Amino acid sequence: MEAAVQAALSQVLPGELAGTDPVVRRSDRADFQSNGPLAVAKRAARAPRDLAAEVAAQLSPQGIDAEVSGPGFLNLIIADRPIWQQVANRLTAAELGLPLTQQGERIVVDYSAPNVAKEMHVGHLRSTIIGDTLTRVFARLGATVIRQNHVGDWGTQFGMLIQFINEHPEQTWQGEASMSALDALYRAARAEFNADPAFADRSRARVVALQSGDEATLTTWRELVAESEAAFQAVYDRLGVLLTLDDADGESRYNNDLQGVVDELVARGIAVDSDGALCAFTEGVVGPDEEPVPLIVRKKDGGFGYAATDLATIRLRVDEYKATRILYVVDARQALHFKMVFDVARRAGWLPDDVAATHVPFGTVLGPDGKPFKTRDGGTVRLTDLLDQAVERARSELAEKDHGMALDEFEQVAQAAGIGAVKYADLSNTRTKDYAFDVDRMVAFNGNTGVYLQYAHARIRSILRKAADAGIPAGQPIDPALPLHPAERELALTLDELGAVLDDVARTLEPHRLCGYLFSLARAYTEFYDQCPVLRTEDPAVQANRLALCELTGRTLATGLDLLGITAPERM
Repeated sequence: MEAAVQAALSQVLPGELAGTDPVVRRSDRADFQSNGPLAVAKRAARAPRDLAAEVAAQLSPQGIDAEVSGPGFLNLIIADRPIWQQVANRLTAAELGLPLTQQGERIVVDYSAPNVAKEMHVGHLRSTIIGDTLTRVFARLGATVIRQNHVGDWGTQFGMLIQFINEHPEQTWQGEASMSALDALYRAARAEFNADPAFADRSRARVVALQSGDEATLTTWRELVAESEAAFQAVYDRLGVLLTLDDADGESRYNNDLQGVVDELVARGIAVDSDGALCAFTEGVVGPDEEPVPLIVRKKDGGFGYAATDLATIRLRVDEYKATRILYVVDARQALHFKMVFDVARRAGWLPDDVAATHVPFGTVLGPDGKPFKTRDGGTVRLTDLLDQAVERARSELAEKDHGMALDEFEQVAQAAGIGAVKYADLSNTRTKDYAFDVDRMVAFNGNTGVYLQYAHARIRSILRKAADAGIPAGQPIDPALPLHPAERELALTLDELGAVLDDVARTLEPHRLCGYLFSLARAYTEFYDQCPVLRTEDPAVQANRLALCELTGRTLATGLDLLGITAPERM
């Protein structure tokens, strides 16, 4: 439709205005609306309605009913035949015929980033699943995606923890529930570090031993890393995200590069001494006191700040991974940090102008009461506890349904529904806004929830199974000569929006746009199924066309859910 309207505009406009944006979008008054004639009329020195009428005349021979509306809009209605043909084409095309609009891009996505020796908590949820969805969408659109999990596995806290473990051999931590034990040990070590100056000094000496390669210290550190990685992977597997150990990009990887980063910044005059620390400053970035805000690349004690590591990652991702785009899926509180890091990296020449670096910020997960999400004793909520809660609630909801599933299948569906509910509730909210973790709303079978979409997919699969059981052959050819029922038309046009929606997600980095599309698709299917009998119609041609719509809707829902990292059950 865009191509047709653009071609029609080119026919009636001067040559210098050829290629004008037709501004085509879906409309509730027709199949589509074009604002192109109105938008370009002033530059063409034409009356908008007159220009729109000429464009309409160009479109009529192509089977597009174009009506001038308002000050110069075009309401556009497509003939039935090309809509049926598009349904048929998408059913037979690979990957639903989605165009590879990101082909040739090499995109590094930095997301999740838990800390070794600490349990993953609610604060890791959003980075993990937003980042995972973006990697899936970009890959589906043809990009080469490089996942990076920038794990916190280096620094002063490890000297403190390793020293505490060595001094308290009675405190075991390996084995089942090792991460909970390590969390407790870390808190105890922190308390002793703050209370006992002698222990603090021994911890600092342990940091030096770690950084200088002391084998005994490194052995304990490696054990901490291995135990933590296994725990992280168990959470990733349960969440159904793509991250593996191969994607780990620990801070320790860059330890030997940091001095070189700092030396080069000093040599270029970008990093300067500031009260004993080496800092870089970004023009125009000042604090509440109007003083320049420093980006600390090396601290007063000689240790390196996070900025040095982040600069080293940029250099590697550009030089070795050949990234054309780098995304950092990190909470909104780090916006200023990344603004300054990107500025310094560009001035240092490590981030060329043709490589885009983008901070992808997100809001906070709140409790059901809309306040910061904490345990009853004020502690951080473990991510596994949230998932357990959602699965248990989904299990309870499913048990009330007449599902007819065997016990093992029921449990698989309960897990898929609970995990999918958590992910969809997060992803369906505007990325930059906070949202409340309300498990009762998340697992509802009605409304804009993951469970609703999973159920819609399962219902379609049930209809297709019933057709097969009734001896109705699958994959019968579509008859494009049949007239479209209004509900069929709306469903077919909604099905065709997936590619544009994915391009929109790639452009805005906002997964909620895909969620909103899938919810609209599920509602369009419900309207179609309520108004257009599928198995009860007596006309074989009508039945074949409607089964094709069911099949394409099922595939599209499954594709969309998969891009969100959500399982699409066959039964529910």
